[in-house]
Amino acid sequence: MALKQFIQELRKRKKEVLTGGGEQALKKQLAMGKLTARQRIQTILDEDSFKEYDMFVEHVARDFDMQNKTLHGDGVITGTGTINGQHVCIYAQDFTVAGGSLGLMHARKICKIMDHALKMRVPLIGINDSGGARIQEGVNSLAGYGEIFFRNTMASGVIPQISVILGPCAGGAVYSPALTDFVFVVENISKMFITGPQVIKTVLGEDYTMEEIGGAKIHASVAGNAHFYARSEIECFDQIKQLIKLIPINNQQNALKINPRPPKIKKSIEDMVPEDVRMPYDIRDIIKGITDGSEFLEIMELFAPNIIIGFGRMDGETVGFVANQPKVLAGVLDCDSSDKAARFIRYCNAFNIPIITLEDMPGYLPGIDQEHMGVIRHGAKVLYAYSEATVPKITVIIRKAYGGGYIAMNSRHLGADFVFAWPTAEIAVMGPEGAANIVFKREIETAENPEEMRQKKIQEYKEKFANPYVAAAKGYIDEVIEPAETRDYLLNALSLSKTKVAYRPEKKHGIPPF
Repeated sequence: MALKQFIQELRKRKKEVLTGGGEQALKKQLAMGKLTARQRIQTILDEDSFKEYDMFVEHVARDFDMQNKTLHGDGVITGTGTINGQHVCIYAQDFTVAGGSLGLMHARKICKIMDHALKMRVPLIGINDSGGARIQEGVNSLAGYGEIFFRNTMASGVIPQISVILGPCAGGAVYSPALTDFVFVVENISKMFITGPQVIKTVLGEDYTMEEIGGAKIHASVAGNAHFYARSEIECFDQIKQLIKLIPINNQQNALKINPRPPKIKKSIEDMVPEDVRMPYDIRDIIKGITDGSEFLEIMELFAPNIIIGFGRMDGETVGFVANQPKVLAGVLDCDSSDKAARFIRYCNAFNIPIITLEDMPGYLPGIDQEHMGVIRHGAKVLYAYSEATVPKITVIIRKAYGGGYIAMNSRHLGADFVFAWPTAEIAVMGPEGAANIVFKREIETAENPEEMRQKKIQEYKEKFANPYVAAAKGYIDEVIEPAETRDYLLNALSLSKTKVAYRPEKKHGIPPF
C-alpha cells in the first residue's frame, strides 16, 4: 500500500471520529444551547493550538451487547494546547457519545492527560458534560472515578486544576470538580447532583426543578461549589482566560509579570469610606483604588459576599486579596465566609502568591444558627490558613477590627509580615458601645442622666482603646498611614518581601480543622 493510501485511511478514520455521536447527536447538542466538545476546546484555546491525543481509543466493554457498539474516542476528547501562549492540558467529555458516560477507557484517557499535565507541570482544564458512570461497565466505571480522584489529589497544590461544568455532572463525577482549584458554571447549562436527578425527584417530589436543586446559580451562590458563574459558555471561556493570565503555571513558578500601571480611579481613596463608622461601603472600591489599572478578578462573587477574595496586580505582579465587605453583614466572619477565605489563602500559599488583607469587621457572626453550624470549627480554618501560610502577608486595617476578628484577619500574631492601619482604625476586644455598657455599667446606671453618661463613656473608651495608636505603641501595628499612602506602602512591602524566608517545624503535614 502506497503512503498516500495510508494517509487517506488515516484521514478517513479521523473524519469518522470527528463526527462524535453522529450528525443527529451533534445537532441535538447545539439545539440545547450547548457547544460541542470540540467547539468548546477550540474556543478556549488559542487558534490552531490544539493537539489531540488518543483519538482512536475505543471502549472494551463486552456485556449488554456493548461489543457491537462504536463509541468514538470513548466519549472524551483529550490533548494539549495554549491559552495566551501558555501551555495547558485539556479534556472535554463528549455528551453526543453515549451521553459522555465514563467507562474504563474513558477514565484512562482522562488519567493519562492528568499524568501528562503533572509531569509537564502545566495547568489542567477538565470540561464536564456527562450522564455519569457507564452502567454497562459496572465496577470499571467506579474504578475509573477513583483513579481520577487520586490524581486530582496528587496534583493539588502542584499545578492549577480547573473544572468547567457544561452539562450534567452527577454522582461520583461531582467529586473531581470538588477536588480541583476552580469550578466554572454557566446559567441554564451546568447541573451538579450528588445523586441522579430521578432519585432526587423521587425523594423531594416533582415540585422542584433541576435548576432549583443543582443548577449553576445554586452552586455559585448557595452551596459554594462553584467559583465563577457565567451567563453563556463564551463568557465562561473568557473568565478562564482571565484567570490563566493571573495564576502561575505550577508551584515552582511565579505568575506572569506584566508592565505596571497606576490605578484608574476618579474618586480619591479617602472619600471611599464614610465618616460615620456605621455606614457601609464597597470594599471593592478600595481594592480597585490600589491595584494596577484598577483591575480585580473576583472569585466566588455570589457566595458568602460578606468577604471578598480574588486576584489583582501590584507593580505588574499577581497578588491575592482577602477583604471584609462592610456592605454585607457588616463584613463579619461566619461559617461560609471562613471556608471561602481559608481555601483561597491556602491556594495563594501553595502557588507563591502574596496575600493582601483589607480588614473592616466587627468580629464573628453571633447566633444559635452559627453556633450549631460549627462557626468555631469553620472560623478556626481562617486562623489555620493564615498561620500556615509562608508567602508574603500584608494587612491594612481600615476601620473596625474587633475581638477574634482582629486576630483572624492576618494579624501580627498569626505571622503577618506587615500590618498597617488607617487613622480611622478601631482595634479593641469589642465595639465601643458594647464595651462601655460592660466596663462602665455601674457609672452609667447610677448617673443622673444615664444616656449622656453612656455617650461620654463610649467616647472615653474610643480615646483609650478603639484607635490604632494603642496597638501601634505595642508594635502590633507597623505604621499608621494616610489612606492615600496605602498603595505606596503595599508596593514597598511586596518588594521587600520577595526575599522572605519562613521557617516551619519539620512534619508530614498539619491537621487543619476540616
